[in-house]
Amino acid sequence: MKRPTIKDIAAAAGLSKGAVSLALNGRPGVSESTRARVLDVASELGYRPSVTARALSSASADAVGLVLVRPPRALGDEAFFFQLIAGMQSEMSCALLLQVVASRDEEIALYERWFAEHRVDGVFLVDLLVSDPRVELMSSLGMPAVVVGGSGHHGSLASVWADDYAAMTSVVAYLKALGHRRIARVAGLPSLLHTVRRDEAFASSVVDGVVLYGDYTAESGAEATRALLGASLAPTAIVYDNDVMAVAGAEVAARLGVSVPEELSVVAWDDSVLCQHGRLTALSRDTFAFGGRAARALVAVMGGAVPTDVEDVLPELVVRGSSGVAPGVGRDAGGASVS
Repeated sequence: MKRPTIKDIAAAAGLSKGAVSLALNGRPGVSESTRARVLDVASELGYRPSVTARALSSASADAVGLVLVRPPRALGDEAFFFQLIAGMQSEMSCALLLQVVASRDEEIALYERWFAEHRVDGVFLVDLLVSDPRVELMSSLGMPAVVVGGSGHHGSLASVWADDYAAMTSVVAYLKALGHRRIARVAGLPSLLHTVRRDEAFASSVVDGVVLYGDYTAESGAEATRALLGASLAPTAIVYDNDVMAVAGAEVAARLGVSVPEELSVVAWDDSVLCQHGRLTALSRDTFAFGGRAARALVAVMGGAVPTDVEDVLPELVVRGSSGVAPGVGRDAGGASVS
């Protein structure tokens, strides 16, 4: 099929080519209703601007974009993203355009609109899927992008990531050293690449381990914990995929009369103020520095550098009061757990 042009959009929308050009490039001279109509028609026709023509005709937007697929009310609970965004902004002189949407389809539509309107010069992609249409989209648009946490699944895009598989393996090894054998996991969304990598590591390290999935909210963490502790053979340790679910899980255990850490050890992913005040054992990394590395990678790509694949430092386990030896297990004179 012939690639649609501005002329085709103008004919379909009943406008001049000049008006369509102004609307597509986000320039003044047309009303917002006209701009919206042009963008809708362009989307229906499958219009993609010429990367070369766009580069020749457009000045820098002096902004980069970050889109999060989250319920807006839930975002305020995730300290990880605030630290990540702060780190990103610390390494950039341009603006960071943040948008929260409800679905992947909305996210992709937003990238297409940003590109057509030249709202941003590049984007950060977070929460990568195992097979992620955003990677192909960025490559087809020619939009500079950095995948945050996408080792092996980022195509030709730049990537900054940490080894979730190795991190999960280290957590399980720590719990096993304390004598835990009935270990459960309250995971995040199963569609996400980092969830899959953690699942793989957990399955290879724990015999008959139980995995329940949540959505990073306190409600989902509490619900999963109630289900696990209500089972006929309850776990003696639970690993949570974020701090919010872990705190909620510890509170549920307390309400059910399950003592932490004497009867149940709790470990959280991504240390935070919540974990520190709640004395929760947690995997810790410098999320601010991680965001800074991602920003430097994006700035480099926007400047014409070849995309790189950067592995961040492995998160370290910070042991606090929420983890201890498994019930019925003591310690020998050297501190090792013994049955």
